[in-house]
Amino acid sequence: MSGHHQTLALLLFSAFIAVTLGITTWVSRNRRGSAEEFYAGGRLFSPLENGFAIAGDYMSAASFLGISGLIALYGYDGMLYSVGFLVAWLVVLLLVAELVRNCGRFTLADVVASRMSERPVRIAAGTSSVTVSVLYLVAQMVGAGSLVALLLGGTSEAARSWTVIGVGALMVIYVSLGGMRATTWIQIVKAVLLMAGAIAMTVLVLARFHGDFNQLLNSAAERSGHGREFLAPGLRYGGDWTARLDFVSLGLALVLGTAGLPHILSRFYTVPTARAARRSVVWSIGLIGSFYLMTIVLGFGAAAVLGSDEVRKSNAAGNTAVPLLALDLGGGAGSTGGTVLFAVVAAVAFATILAVVAGITLASSASVAHDLYASLKRRRARQHSEVAVARVAAAGIGVAAIALGLLARDLNVAFLVGLAFAVAASANLPVLLYSLFWRNFTTRGAVWAVYGGLVPAVLLVVLSPVVSGSQEALFPEVDFHVFPLQNPGLVSIPLGFLAGWIGTVTSTELPDEAKHAETEVRALTGAGAV
Repeated sequence: MSGHHQTLALLLFSAFIAVTLGITTWVSRNRRGSAEEFYAGGRLFSPLENGFAIAGDYMSAASFLGISGLIALYGYDGMLYSVGFLVAWLVVLLLVAELVRNCGRFTLADVVASRMSERPVRIAAGTSSVTVSVLYLVAQMVGAGSLVALLLGGTSEAARSWTVIGVGALMVIYVSLGGMRATTWIQIVKAVLLMAGAIAMTVLVLARFHGDFNQLLNSAAERSGHGREFLAPGLRYGGDWTARLDFVSLGLALVLGTAGLPHILSRFYTVPTARAARRSVVWSIGLIGSFYLMTIVLGFGAAAVLGSDEVRKSNAAGNTAVPLLALDLGGGAGSTGGTVLFAVVAAVAFATILAVVAGITLASSASVAHDLYASLKRRRARQHSEVAVARVAAAGIGVAAIALGLLARDLNVAFLVGLAFAVAASANLPVLLYSLFWRNFTTRGAVWAVYGGLVPAVLLVVLSPVVSGSQEALFPEVDFHVFPLQNPGLVSIPLGFLAGWIGTVTSTELPDEAKHAETEVRALTGAGAV
């Protein structure tokens, strides 16, 4: 793009950053500084506001950039992410939302620790939550690097690296100054922008093919280089039994992982009641469902309009498919219309990344301060010191995410999020479901469930083709992989549930019937909930 067009695009970026920083500054002047304000925004948001914020939190760079890119490259198999991410919300709605709101206060560990020995459970759940959050953050960093490098007219390593560092710095500012209230409003603004951008792009794609979806699919198959195979299952996950098992593993991780994501669970505490939490989920499902249907159109649209080879040439993982599609739909490179649409879509995607990283950073810093720090200090930790620790933790988590984001910059963002979902489903979901529904669950069972899922999931990722042994790996020049699957969910999720069961049945601790009864009544009725 010309210097004039780059200036226009950068102005849109700057405008969004200025608005969000303004929101953060305004909120920071009007908050009380309490833990409830910092972690849960005072529990003052309506179901509609929280539903938009949940959608804004969930529709990440993986959704907008990664899924569309995978569909543009692999057709039918790429749609697994859209379906998995959406179906996961049925698990959240039916099993988690209301019960978590009634039983907890700020974090996942609050739910589990309500009927267990607090210290070991909080340390285990806090460690798991931070691990999941950092993995999720890495995906957003990678998406930011790909996006801004493309916007600046090149894919130089320096541009991508400085972008990752800049996003990390901004997310620390948002969380440290504004807490949950600022983060929520940023996510609401982002959800509105993202839905508007996705609707506009979908209409333009369908208009290009005169509203004929069949013609769109045929054109996508023709320009993909794979013919009719592009529209049938098996292009990415059908080569051999390993690929098919990877398909099952990824599907399990996507469907079960959402209910264990710390930044999603923390959103249920920002509304005043459990009924409001459930209504929030209903609102978010409507928004998220509509959005994922549009990502399918955008993915096939990118393949039909640009061709899979052109998408791969710009970014091997497909992360830039949607911005490139916007450029073409607006009139092509060098045209004012193309550049304006490209810049708008890129700015919306960048807003997506900033809003999501703010939510994840807040959830992980809350786990560090409220679970890990408070457990080590026991009851001596005062609320204001806990909030101060959360702010420092946000900076530390930001540094870790930046470092890992620089390392993983060549991987697809949807794929990276799939790994985070696998760890969440392996470590957080078993302990959450056992705590809510199993009367005899014990402290040992809770700790074993977390570590029994977390350690195998992380270890299997390290020993998989994701890290070594393939051209797309983090370290392609070495090979120490022994686990054949790219996603560990098929093995690590059952291990998490099994470890929790073994820990409970071998424990000498007698389950506290009174505490379980109290938790059950609170979960189902809301009596005694914060």
